[in-house]
Amino acid sequence: MTVPDARTRRPQRPQIVLEVLERIQLTPHLVRIVAGGPGISAVEDKGFTDAYTKMLFAHPETDLAPPYDLAALRERLPVELLPSVRTYTIRRFDLANGRIWIDFVVHGSEGVAGPWADAAGPGQPVVLRGIGGGYAPDPEADWHLLAGDDSALPAIAAALEAAPSDAEGVVLLEVDGDADHVELAAPDGIRVEWLHRDGREAGTTTLLADAVRALEWRGGRVHVFAHGERGAMKSLRPYLTDERALDRSQLSLSAYWAHGRREDTFQAEKREPVGQI
Repeated sequence: MTVPDARTRRPQRPQIVLEVLERIQLTPHLVRIVAGGPGISAVEDKGFTDAYTKMLFAHPETDLAPPYDLAALRERLPVELLPSVRTYTIRRFDLANGRIWIDFVVHGSEGVAGPWADAAGPGQPVVLRGIGGGYAPDPEADWHLLAGDDSALPAIAAALEAAPSDAEGVVLLEVDGDADHVELAAPDGIRVEWLHRDGREAGTTTLLADAVRALEWRGGRVHVFAHGERGAMKSLRPYLTDERALDRSQLSLSAYWAHGRREDTFQAEKREPVGQI
């Protein structure tokens, strides 16, 4: 295998170092971290409601101070002790007040980011590696369809806040149960429907795909945002692109995670046939 010359590799985005200002328990499985500090001047809101960032989490057994020199750390630390990278949605940009919101799905000690958010306190570093995005609700659309699981809840909530006040459509949100509902600022013309797994493991049901297929399809031009577990998104793509014949400009569809995969494995698989949607 040919190793690319270091000079030809894509440069890493500069790290934005913030700190925890506040931790808010929204539901039993959803924690909001409000972050700010001097580094907030490097944060830019480009108007995307699915704005996301690659977050860096130092291993708890290390005493690393950000920003992290990842190249130097790879020279002296074993792989398992390097900072972990996880992708999260920026729930809200509140730059006038020098802060952003990031919501985390937590399941006890499972994973990297969830346990960190569960225990995070004021002053702890919040390290971002760039901010991307690509979707915002089209104000010219006749109606909107937003569908996702817990992982898409922050982006969908942000989209509803940004939608025109006269927007119409449907939101389908898959969560475990009533306790996982959050208040959403949806326009009056957008109906919100919660789908409950009722204790079944996330990523193992067909709830979301079934609900989208069962939806009474409206006339006019629809703008669709469908994000969540990879299997569900793979199921929905042919329905939306082939059966409903949606143009690419009408559809934002992507996998935020894959059942049974850690994020580093999931991201690597995105470049393989198994991970493509």
